[in-house]
Amino acid sequence: MTADLEITRLRESGGKGFEKVFAFLRERLLAGSLRPGDRLIPERDLAAQLGVSRPILREALRALTVLGVVEIRDRVGTIVRRPDLSVLNDFFTFAFAQQSEVIDDVMQARIAIECQAVRLAAERATVSDFERLQQALARIVETIDDADTGGVADFEFHRAVVMAGKSETLIVLHDSMSGILMRSHRGRRELLQAFDTMKTYLIEDHRRIFDAIVGRDPEHAEKVMREHFAIGDDFRRRAAIGESGSRSAPSQHHKSETP
Repeated sequence: MTADLEITRLRESGGKGFEKVFAFLRERLLAGSLRPGDRLIPERDLAAQLGVSRPILREALRALTVLGVVEIRDRVGTIVRRPDLSVLNDFFTFAFAQQSEVIDDVMQARIAIECQAVRLAAERATVSDFERLQQALARIVETIDDADTGGVADFEFHRAVVMAGKSETLIVLHDSMSGILMRSHRGRRELLQAFDTMKTYLIEDHRRIFDAIVGRDPEHAEKVMREHFAIGDDFRRRAAIGESGSRSAPSQHHKSETP
C-alpha cells in the first residue's frame, strides 16, 4: 500500500465520503445529466471515480434510499428516483419535537408561505380550487365545536389555499411542516373553550379569505390573511395571561371589514 493511498484513506472519514456521494448526485441531477429512472454506473467504478471506498459508497447509497433519492435493486443496480418529499415532514417533526422555542419561528415561516400563496391563489385559482376551498370552509363550520376534527378542518382549508397558489415550491415547504402545523391548528381550536367569540371569528375570517381569493384581489387577500394570523396571535396572548370570556375580537378584525 503506497503512502498516498494511506493518506487518502485516513482523510476519508464517513462524513467526507458521504459528502462526495451526495454532491455527485446533487450536481448531476441539477445539471440534468441524471434523471429519475437512470441507472448509476457500477459501484466499483463509481467508488473509484469519487475517490471513496466501496463500503462508504454503499452506506451513502443506503442513506439516500431512505430519502427516496435512489433505489437499490438486486441484479440491476442503483436506480435514480424522484425523491419522496413527504420525508421532509418527518424531518421537521422530529427535528422540532423537543425544541419548543423554535415553534414560533416555524409559525413565522408559515405566515410567509401562506401570505405569498394567498396572493398567487387570488391570481391563479381555478373553479376546482374554489370548490375545494368552499368545501373546506363548510367543514370548518361543521367542526367548530370539536378541537380534533376542527383542527384538521382548519389545516385543510389553509392547505387548499396553498394548493390554489400553484407554486410547487410553496406546496412542498408547507407540506414539510404539516405535522407541526396540525398541532398549531388544534391548539387554536382549544382556545374556543376560553373565548366563545372566537367561534364567530374563525368562521368569518376564513370566509373573508375565501371571498378575497374569489374576488381576484391579491393585495386584499394578503391583507386579510395577515390580519387572520394577527388576531389568532392576540387570542393566544390573552389566553397566556389568563384572560377569558366573551370579549369581542380585536379591533383589527373590525377595521378589516371596512372598504
